[in-house]
This record gives sequence, C-alpha cells and structure tokens, in this order.
Amino acid sequence: MRDEWFDVVDEDDRVIGKATRSDCHGNPDLIHRVAHVLVFDGSERLLLQKRSQSKDVQPGRWDTSVGGHLDLGEGYRNAAIREMREELGIFDAPLEFLYFSSIRNDFESENVATFRTRYDGLIQFDPEEIDEVRFFFAEEIQARLGCGFFTPNFEEEWQAYGLWRQKSSC
Repeated sequence: MRDEWFDVVDEDDRVIGKATRSDCHGNPDLIHRVAHVLVFDGSERLLLQKRSQSKDVQPGRWDTSVGGHLDLGEGYRNAAIREMREELGIFDAPLEFLYFSSIRNDFESENVATFRTRYDGLIQFDPEEIDEVRFFFAEEIQARLGCGFFTPNFEEEWQAYGLWRQKSSC
C-alpha cells in the first residue's frame, strides 16, 4: 500500500511542507490536518464508529463519527465531505462548521476542524476502516469516558464539543 502524503503545518495552520502518514504518526513535531464530522440523528444520539482491528492507530476503539486526514492541498470542508462519503456512505448531508481544535500527544500533532450534521438515513460503512457503527446518547458516552472504550482523540473531541455547546447556548 502506498503511503499517503499530508501537508505539514505550523501552529497557525500555515503549510510549511509535506510528509508521509508514516512520518507524521510517531513524530509529534509534524503537525498535520484532520477533519471531523459529528453525525447526530433525530433523537440527538451521536453516531460513533468502532475502528477496524487492522487500523495502525487505536484499533478496536470507538471514535468520532467521521475523522480523516486532509489530502495535500485539500480544504477542511472538502475533506469532511469526502470522508463522510468514504467512511459512512453519506452523500449530500449539510455540514455546519463548529470549531477548530488541536490534538497534541506523544504520538502525533493534529489541527482539527470539526463539523456537525443531522442524518437519519442508511449508513453503509467501509468495512476496511470500520468494524461497527452505533448511535450513543450523551449519557452513555459520559459513562464510558476514561475507561479505554473510546480513543483518546475522541475523548478530547467530546470535551471540545461540550465546551462549544456551553459557549453557543449563552
């Protein structure tokens, strides 16, 4: 399999170079871009995906509805639309931009743009990427935080989403 190439960016999200996925994962000095989509249904449940056991990062853990790296030169919104189609088979769902955040840990550094959509249609997930999908109520998510059920990145995303909701309700 050919290694993917990502734009490498600075703390202000300006492109300063490029690197392969394998270089970015394992080197937190190489900041790269990611788009996330939080997919909610009409009952306000959040769709989460269980990462395939074959994934190189956090296999078998539950993660954000949609999450994917931006291709070289790709914008956040276009990546979110592409990843939603590739991962879940969702086409033409309206996206609402929510916020930018950053994830920094010993393994990687990502600048993240998070979007939200409402969707009650058929989910046709990619079995190469995902083992299972399921909708969760907020209370179910809260009860499982910190137990290793979710990816650390999703737990950061959930916290960022909670802060965004607090600010947007004022």
